[in-house]
Amino acid sequence: MGGGKGGTDFNPKGKSDNEVMRFCQSFMTELHKHIGSTTDVPAGDIGVGGREIGYLYGQYKRLENEFTGVLTGKAMEWGGSNIRPEATGYGCVYFGLEVLKDQSDSIEGKRCLVSGSGNVAQYAAEKLLQLGAVVLTMSDSNGYIYEPEGFTLEQVHQVMHIKNVVRGSLKDYKSSTGKFVAGQRCWNVDTKADIALPCATQNEIEYEDAVKLVSKGVKLVLEGANMPTDAEAIRHFNKSGVILG
Repeated sequence: MGGGKGGTDFNPKGKSDNEVMRFCQSFMTELHKHIGSTTDVPAGDIGVGGREIGYLYGQYKRLENEFTGVLTGKAMEWGGSNIRPEATGYGCVYFGLEVLKDQSDSIEGKRCLVSGSGNVAQYAAEKLLQLGAVVLTMSDSNGYIYEPEGFTLEQVHQVMHIKNVVRGSLKDYKSSTGKFVAGQRCWNVDTKADIALPCATQNEIEYEDAVKLVSKGVKLVLEGANMPTDAEAIRHFNKSGVILG
């Protein structure tokens, strides 16, 4: 049941599609010796989405001369799963629905702080809005967006366009109602909230962040990212009666 993480020091920001493709092909030329459908199946993560998985898989097929499920996150044309990009974000929200249902509560009207702006955050925000929740924040490595009245679906789709098509920064987000706060985590936002959804990266909620979230009124933390809450923060949530899942 174990898992491993690996990566490179290649920064795709500002690179052309051709440069990213050549790097992915070079990387797979070495990696293909160590992976396979019955040995190890890599998946995308930060900086690695459908485009990169496609380049990696194309090189794997070229080298191994086989069409197998050796990478997750592939497009449908390469044997990928339907709604794979949406699955983690949607699942995170559906889990929260069940938690709230168990407490005879609902997600409608809940004020939500979402971190991140990749697949998980994008589709968690989308599903929250579809279910009547209020999404107040989204973030990236440069800072966070705060929409005091909550994001609209159109605004979430603008974030998707910036990240998935333009491959830019949330600094490029345009809104007459919201603002971009540079260099800070979204947990610093000055507003009350009910639910926090860390959907960006590991250890993004530290003890100081947990204290802030509890003081804002957060009662439920739904982890969309891999291990986003560090040990001290988990202890503080547990002591404060915050549900963490």
